[in-house]
Formats: sequence, C-alpha cells, structure tokens
Amino acid sequence: MISPATNNRPLRCWAEIDLAALERNLRLIRASLPGGMRYVAVVKADAYGHGLHHVAARLMHSGADLFAVANVTEAAALRELGPGWPILVLGPLLPEEDRFLADYDLAATVSSPEEVVRFNAIGQAAGRAIPIHLKIDTGMGRLGVWHEHAERLYRQIIAAPHVLLAGVYTHFASPDDNVVFTDEQRRRFLAALTRCEGIKLDELFVHADNSAGIESMPGASPFNAVRIGLLQFGILPHPNSLLAQVRTEPVFSFHTRVGLVKALPGGTTISYGCTHTLTRDSTVAILCAGYADGIPRAVSNRAQVLIHGLRCPVLGRVTMDQTIVDVTDVPGVACGDETVLVGRQGTAEITITEFSRWADTIPWETLCSVTKRVPRMYRTVLGV
Repeated sequence: MISPATNNRPLRCWAEIDLAALERNLRLIRASLPGGMRYVAVVKADAYGHGLHHVAARLMHSGADLFAVANVTEAAALRELGPGWPILVLGPLLPEEDRFLADYDLAATVSSPEEVVRFNAIGQAAGRAIPIHLKIDTGMGRLGVWHEHAERLYRQIIAAPHVLLAGVYTHFASPDDNVVFTDEQRRRFLAALTRCEGIKLDELFVHADNSAGIESMPGASPFNAVRIGLLQFGILPHPNSLLAQVRTEPVFSFHTRVGLVKALPGGTTISYGCTHTLTRDSTVAILCAGYADGIPRAVSNRAQVLIHGLRCPVLGRVTMDQTIVDVTDVPGVACGDETVLVGRQGTAEITITEFSRWADTIPWETLCSVTKRVPRMYRTVLGV
C-alpha cells in the first residue's frame, strides 16, 4: 500500500495511479480486439492527468503500437523516454513548430494543402521523408480535410517526395448517442478512401475512435488500428462501444484527508453564499482539498465522499482549499482520516463517472482538472 506521505511530509490531497491495472487493461483490450488490430494509445493532456512519463513507459512495456498526443510540446516530453516509438501529433502545428517533426521524429496530422507544402520542406531540409497521417473530416467540423476533397489532398501527398503517408483517420462526433450520424460518417470515410486511387490501406494505420472505429463491416472494413483513450484507464467512454463488454479496472483514484471535525447546531448556514442550512445538530468534517485541487464548485451541495467506507454528503459551496461534508452519521471521524473523492473504500465506491455527473461534466474534463498541486502516487506491482 502507498502511505499518504512524500519527502517526509504528509499528503493532504493526492491521486493514486495503478500502473499494474493499466497494464492489465491494455492486455485485456488487446485480447478483445479483432485479429491484427493495432493499438494507438492516446496519452494527450499528460495522459489524461495520470502522468505522461509513467503511463507511457508502462504502455511501451505492455505493447502499444503507436502513441498519440495533442501537440509538439507533449510529443517532445514523450520522446524523452527514448527513440523508436512512433508518435502521432493529433493537433495542428504552428509554422514555427514544423522543424520539431524532424528533430523528434514525429508524425504529423495533415488537413490542408498548405501543411503538405510545409512538411515537405521540412523533410527536404532534413534529408528524409516526414511521416504524416491524413485526417478526413466526415462531420466533426474540426480538423481534417472535408471528405469530398480528400482525394485531391491525397494526390498532393503522394506527389510530395519528402512526406510519407503513414496513416489515414477520422473522428466520430457522436458515437455514443447518434448511431445514424456515426454510420453516415463511416460511409463518408469509406467513400473518400475509395476515391483515393492506389492507396495501400494495408500498409497504413487506418483508425478512428474506440467506440465506432471497429464496428463490424464484413468484408469491407479498412480499419486496422483503434485509438484507445479513457478505456485504458478503466473508464468506458461510450456505453454503445463494441468494447463495452471489456471489463477494465479503474487506474485513477482521488483522495484527501480530514483536517478538522466540529459540531454545529441546527440552523447554521454553511460556506460561502449560505447555500446550505443544517436541519439538525450536526458533526461536520472539513476536508483538506477544494477547487484548487480539482474538486469543482459545481459539485457543491451535490457530491458525496467516502469516510470510513460510508458516503458523506458535501455541504455548501466547495472553496479553494477546503470542502465541508456531513459526518453526523459516521462515528469516530477524526482529524487525519483518509477521504475518498473518487475510488473505493471498503466495499463502497464512487466512480469517476458518478463524480463527473455531480459536476455536470464528463470524465475527460474531471481527470484533466485535477491540478498539479495534487501529487500522483504510482502503484507498480502487476499482481493478478
């Protein structure tokens, strides 16, 4: 077990990252994918707040085929782990960032003719081809060449001597709740690829997201890779995913401690704005974490935490450094007691999905909102 202390100083708030669970999740996902499907590990945003270096190193050890990040800065941090691992930059590059494609041996996303010209110039200067992934916009309206114009951009790519087409992909806008539109996006993608005469899909990474990218299309599916983000961390992003049956385990948990326990009379108002009034004489615990740690104000008067394995409601507004909870019905709560914000304690559990619902947000944002002042503690033993 990890003791809540580091550098001889007790931790007031911390996140635990179970790297062994991460490895088990990757292996389980791989075993559930169709044969030959390659694993693209999405580790942008500091591996969704889990810690890029620790997570990527474990995924390298576990057999990821390609890593995807948001920008060159993230790619440079990932490249610090060593050469040889394919890295795809999902976002657009600023012109002054182009040279880093060669410096760090990165693959770029291409959405426009102008990018082909720029990256070809970088490849020419470096004396080697720059790998690129052609992104096709099938209805997301964000990055990518519009699907009706993909053939023209493809021809420009194959005519450029210093870029190398290494992949082609799209992004589904609403795979969790709009099957009809997702099917239309898939049709557009396939039609665009069909128009790209001579494209050798079996030599490329052909990928979409993990929920819709591997839908069964007998005899017609070109997808040979799948981008895995939240699922590798034990969070099912879309209930309609073909991977919904994969029972991955949570990698992330979020903890704080009780800083003070006090009795208050009924009728007392709690925290800023007096948004909660005690209806009885109560015992409250003041937790050593607030919105500066990643407990959003939106969970005020809505969230619950686990203390001694029991659920305790949040009272009043979450403040910058402290959160107040009701422990009237939990005997023996004392200063220093561990409190679970997300995760298990005893037989009870608060999932990150539940926590995110209290905040009117999604797990992606919850993970990315846990701030840098919250230390990450890593579990490394594989176990069973």
